[in-house]
Amino acid sequence: MKNISIIYWSGTGNTEKMALSVADGAKETGVEVQLKNVSEATIEDIKSSDAIALGCPSMGSEQLEEMEMEPFIDSISGEVNGKKVGLFGSYGWGDGQWMRDWVERMEEYGAEIIGEGVIANEEPGEDEIEQCQELGKDLTK
Repeated sequence: MKNISIIYWSGTGNTEKMALSVADGAKETGVEVQLKNVSEATIEDIKSSDAIALGCPSMGSEQLEEMEMEPFIDSISGEVNGKKVGLFGSYGWGDGQWMRDWVERMEEYGAEIIGEGVIANEEPGEDEIEQCQELGKDLTK
């Protein structure tokens, strides 16, 4: 059975809602889903997963959260080569540059990025929830 790890950081709960929606979509296909806050995640979660979804909101001047998510992304740079990876997150300002930068960075690490990253301005609406569910399904293919 395929397994997917969904690892996220959320400050306001918006990105957590997106993570739960990615998990719902993946579960519909019958795969094993592991959902973790990045503070609980390990490099082993990445190594043992067939596919990965990573979620983080835009912080500061459109960058990843610096205390937990950024160090975690650095730590997995050598483990995502050839793996399917989906990215998602919320933002409150800017135009989503942090997501474009994150997609590019993960591609440089050798990840097979699914889509262009799902972003939601503030709280995810119905469209973003559906996109997250589709991302979860797409990661299982």
